[in-house]
Amino acid sequence: MTYRIGAFVVDTREGKIAQVIGAAGSRVTLRRPGGGVEWEAPSGSLRLATREDREAAGLWPAARRMYGCAECGPLRDAYNKAVAGGDPYVTGEALVVLRRHWRMVHMGGA
Repeated sequence: MTYRIGAFVVDTREGKIAQVIGAAGSRVTLRRPGGGVEWEAPSGSLRLATREDREAAGLWPAARRMYGCAECGPLRDAYNKAVAGGDPYVTGEALVVLRRHWRMVHMGGA
């Protein structure tokens, strides 16, 4: 299965939640949410993270803080446009901006 850049997945070999940051062939490059050391995993050992997985990892903010944010929509639109454009550099930059906003505003600056 192919996962797009930015998708949250679970590396089933160790049960770690991660974010997809790249792919080449059947190998997917991953990083823990919020940064850290990158690693590769075969795509067959990954599954899409469920809402429960994301909640357990602190990646699903309280609904009251998530809805009504004036910045989220435009940032998400810019990320989706970058993904559609197919340039990994632009996509990566848009993802960094979106993730930084998410951490600072919706996760309390973590």
